[in-house]
Amino acid sequence: MEAAQTLLESGKVYTLKEGVELLKKAPAPKFDESVDLAIDLEVDPKQSDQMVRGTVVLPHGTGKKVRVLVFAKGEAERQAKEAQADFVGAEEFLEKIQGGWLDFDVIIATPDLMKEVGKLGKVLGPRGLMPSPKAGTVTHDVARAVKEVRGGKVEFKLDKQADIHIGIGKRSFVPQALEENGRAILEAIWRARPASAKGRYLRSVSLSSTMGPGIPLDPAEGRPAA
Repeated sequence: MEAAQTLLESGKVYTLKEGVELLKKAPAPKFDESVDLAIDLEVDPKQSDQMVRGTVVLPHGTGKKVRVLVFAKGEAERQAKEAQADFVGAEEFLEKIQGGWLDFDVIIATPDLMKEVGKLGKVLGPRGLMPSPKAGTVTHDVARAVKEVRGGKVEFKLDKQADIHIGIGKRSFVPQALEENGRAILEAIWRARPASAKGRYLRSVSLSSTMGPGIPLDPAEGRPAA
């Protein structure tokens, strides 16, 4: 990290394009690092009308194999299996999760099973795994939801510190792919700006790889034209 830190100019704020180029110049470890954005927002997460949440499809995917669990029965169960969800079922997976099993990345559920899935809130909620209609993960069309998740659809949500942390790909991605994924996320967050939000909205944006330092980006990146 120290070698990468020397590439940064003190006090400089970079464009997304410059930040990606700088990240790619830094010494690479022996594994394919994840690349993330950390965004600090000028909103109050305690106020329900200032919650920032949404989904966005990354044009170049996440670079990760996404393990999808679908809670469904009957015809929806058959469709989920045809869409090649990793795990499909109902009661057996409710019991496994209660027993500590968490070998999945996304949960999709049909509306009729959400009463049962909701009982796992204490386990799934803090990990950001609870399915929701707003994220498109509570739906009758489970096949479509599985395909969207596999195609690069990701969810972003404000945490208790008014921050959003989200991956934009892998270090092995070409610079243009990282830049376009990052821009898609920033534009989506700008579009999700609550009407009650005051001030700058995006206080700070930082780009980093798993082992690299945070590269400060211009918070106006991705802001829609007035």
